[in-house]
Amino acid sequence: MDTALLSMLLAAGVIAVAAIVLLVLSPRGARDVVVDAREATFTGSVPISPADQPDAQLTLAAAEAIGRAMTQAGYSVETVQNAISDIARVNGLPETEALVFPSALLVSARGQGQHQTGAVVSDDIRLLLSQIDELQRTVDAARKGVLSPRSVVEKIARIREMPPVYGPVPRVVAYGLLSGALSVLLGASWSGVLLAAGLGLVAGTTMLVAERMPRRYGALNTVALSFGVAVVVFLLLRAGLGYGILPALLAPLVLLLPGTLLTTAMLELATGNLISGAGRLAGGATRLLLLGAGIATAAVVVGIPDVDIDIEGTALGPLAPWIAVAVLGVGISVHSSAPRRALPWMLLVLYVAYAVQVLSDQLVGGVLSAFIGALVLTPVTALVARQPTGPAALVTFTAGYWLLVPGALGLIGVTSLLEQDSAAAASLLATLSTMLAIALGVLAGSAVSNRLDRPAL
Repeated sequence: MDTALLSMLLAAGVIAVAAIVLLVLSPRGARDVVVDAREATFTGSVPISPADQPDAQLTLAAAEAIGRAMTQAGYSVETVQNAISDIARVNGLPETEALVFPSALLVSARGQGQHQTGAVVSDDIRLLLSQIDELQRTVDAARKGVLSPRSVVEKIARIREMPPVYGPVPRVVAYGLLSGALSVLLGASWSGVLLAAGLGLVAGTTMLVAERMPRRYGALNTVALSFGVAVVVFLLLRAGLGYGILPALLAPLVLLLPGTLLTTAMLELATGNLISGAGRLAGGATRLLLLGAGIATAAVVVGIPDVDIDIEGTALGPLAPWIAVAVLGVGISVHSSAPRRALPWMLLVLYVAYAVQVLSDQLVGGVLSAFIGALVLTPVTALVARQPTGPAALVTFTAGYWLLVPGALGLIGVTSLLEQDSAAAASLLATLSTMLAIALGVLAGSAVSNRLDRPAL
């Protein structure tokens, strides 16, 4: 059977199975009451009483805690503002306004003659997936009045103190697995897969150590890690291992690729949040430049004048990518410390994302396939979040997004640019087009996910 036809049949089958799971097998009533069921798990919390008088100071503290945590989780400006407005309204302060930036938050809690204003600086600490899941449950409860402002502040403090679901050794091993799996999706040979997995172990260890270092060393860590990975790959290329190992150049760096950051930036720019969008865009572009600088420097040191990275292909056969998707899901779940109950749903979202990408690439190809992938991915994560055991939409969206690979495309373009490659401009233009297509796809898909009250970004 033709490889393309087999891939399309597999993709169609995956989408059909996912539709059955989401729309038929799950209890019909569960999707309507899942929020209330989750809120019931907040034992010991104090709900809002109708007899309670609005308290601008406590509401401001809750809004600041929620806004800062959501910003660190990676939610867009609009999503954070909507959450703060709903929480303030249910607490009797409907005139509250919030101004959200990627690294700061201004809130003015107003209503019924009260007025309290505060500002919070939000650092670049990223929450684990388990923390994001608990954060979303807290936001859901606070928006419905199940949690009082004081309880919200206490819940956010507990979330920040949550330890990772998995220890450092499983997380490092998981990063090696997801690095090897991603290299399969990028078309690596067997030697490339083994090399990517090995470098993933080193990269995963380095990243865990870097989490404990001051943030001012972040840029140095990024350049050093990309330089070290590139040196090993280029040396092995010179030793004659073949270009099948080139995907090992990107796969171990996947966690450093600012794909979601760049897409959120494009989404915010498209919706008129210019300051926040420009800030995120500058941050993502800087990360790409740092990664590209490390790779380009390694190329100069080792003597590789041209980095020709092909991110397409099925060097291990048509079934290998489908197996790799499962390994990738397990790796993401463990390394990013997702809730244990989230793994089946993450696998479902990953398979849907990959299946849609396969079908759309065969039918329309190019940038339009990225738009379709994001368009489908966003409401699927919202539907998953409405299941009784489903994690927050951002948890599964983060996993599914890694299959869209705009960050990898951008890294290729920046590396080529630093090496004065004549194809760099075209590569960077393709990257910007892909990010814009994904942002528009997320924006269109949000029309469904927001109606389900489960925003992905």
